[in-house]
Amino acid sequence: MAENYVSTTNACKMCTPMGAALVFKGIENAVPFLHGSQGCATYMRRYIISHYREPVDIASSALGEKSAVYGGGPNLKKGILNVMRKYDVSLVGVATTCLTETIGDDVGRYLNEFREEFSDLSLPELVHVSTPSYSGTHMEGWHAAVRSLADQVVKDKGRAHGGVNLLPGFLSPADYRFLKALGERACVRFTMLPDLSETMDGVIWDDYHSLPDGGTPVAEIRAMGGAAGTVEFGMSGGLPESAAGVLERKFGVPARRTAMPIGLRATDQFMDVLAEFASCDMPAKDAFDRGRLLDAMVDGHKYIFGKRAVVYGEEDFVVALCSFLGEIGVQPVLVATGAKSDRFKAAVTNALAEVCQTMPVIRDDADFKDIEDEAAELNPDLLVGHSKGYKLARAKNIPLIRVGFPIHDRFGGQRILHVGYEGALALYDRLVNAVLEKSQDECPVGYGYL
Repeated sequence: MAENYVSTTNACKMCTPMGAALVFKGIENAVPFLHGSQGCATYMRRYIISHYREPVDIASSALGEKSAVYGGGPNLKKGILNVMRKYDVSLVGVATTCLTETIGDDVGRYLNEFREEFSDLSLPELVHVSTPSYSGTHMEGWHAAVRSLADQVVKDKGRAHGGVNLLPGFLSPADYRFLKALGERACVRFTMLPDLSETMDGVIWDDYHSLPDGGTPVAEIRAMGGAAGTVEFGMSGGLPESAAGVLERKFGVPARRTAMPIGLRATDQFMDVLAEFASCDMPAKDAFDRGRLLDAMVDGHKYIFGKRAVVYGEEDFVVALCSFLGEIGVQPVLVATGAKSDRFKAAVTNALAEVCQTMPVIRDDADFKDIEDEAAELNPDLLVGHSKGYKLARAKNIPLIRVGFPIHDRFGGQRILHVGYEGALALYDRLVNAVLEKSQDECPVGYGYL
C-alpha cells in the first residue's frame, strides 16, 4: 500500500457499467446486459429507478464461483438467448463488470461465437463495451458505450440523407426532448444517440409493455454514416477517439464539438454550430427565449451577484454549469468531479476566463469527504450539484440547487431542464429563489416582500 494512500470515503461518481446501461436504455427496443454477477444489475436497477421513477430492466449473466474460474462465456450466451425469448429486442448492449474484466473474459470473441452458433435465428444487434468500474466513472462507461455503438453498429457510409448526428452526453429526459424540438424548429433532422426522452420518462400504460416506447431506432444508428455532420457535446471522457471521431475517420462525417449548451454563451455557441446545418435562421421561439433570459439576468443580478458556489458532478456538466454561474455573477469557489481527468482544470479555467477574475479551487478525482473539508474553508453560499451533496448542504446550512444525476431526495429529477436559453432561465429562477428563500428564512422580521 502506498505510504500516503487514503481510502475512498464517499465517492463523487457512480460505477462505470451504469453509464453504459443508461446509454443502452436510450436505444429503441434495446436491453442492457451486464456480464458479471447478479448484484451489479440489482444495484444499478435500484439506483436508476430512484432517480427516473420508471421500470428498468437490466439483464445479467449472473456469474457464480464456477464461471469466475472457468470463464463466463456459457452464461453470457445463455443469458442473451433468454433476453431474446423474453423481449422483442432489436439490440442487446453487453457491458462488462469488475469481475469479468478481472478474469479476462473476451466478450467480443464470445459474441462472435454466439453469432455463428445461432446463425439460424433472427439475431439482434449485439454490441459490447469494456467497463471495468475500478478504472473509471459512470461517464467513462457512458462515452465508451456511445463509441461502441458508432463503431459496431454503423457498418457502412450508406446513403447521404442530410441529417445531423447529435451526441449530447448525459442529460435529463427533459433536455433530450428540448433538443429534439429545437432540431425540428431549426429544420435540422437529428439522429440523437442515445435518446432517453421517452424511455426514462414515459407515459402511463393501460397494458404491460416489456420494453418502454422511444429511444434511438437501430436503423437510424446504422444510417449515421450518411449524415451531413456530427455535433458532439463535451470532452467525451478523454477517449483517444470519441464516437464522432469514429464516424469521421470511417465515413468522413465532419465532427463539430461544443460545450454542453447550458447558459447564454454555451447556447449561443451551439446555435452557431447548428446554423451550419440549418436551412433557416434561429427559430423565433429561441430568439425570444434568449431575450427573456437576458431580461431575467438584469432583474435578478442584485440578488445573485457575488454569491459563492461549490459545484460538483460529471466533468462536462460541471464545466457547463461553471460557465453559466460565471456569466450571471456567481463566483465558483470550489469545482470538483469524481473523474480522474487531466483536462478538467483547463476546461473549467477556460469556461471562467472571461467572466471571473478569481479562479476557483479545481479538483478532479474528488471524494465528497475532500469536498466537505475544502468547502469548510471557503464559506460558500450555494451548492450546485446532485443529491449526494445534501449532507454538506445540511451541515453548512446553505441551499443545494439540485441538478444532474442522481436526484434521490426530490421528485422530478428526470424533468429538470438544463439546456438552451429556456433551461438557463429555469435554472436561473431556481438559483435566485434559493437565495431569496434562505434570506427570508433567516430574517428575524420575516419580510414578505423581497
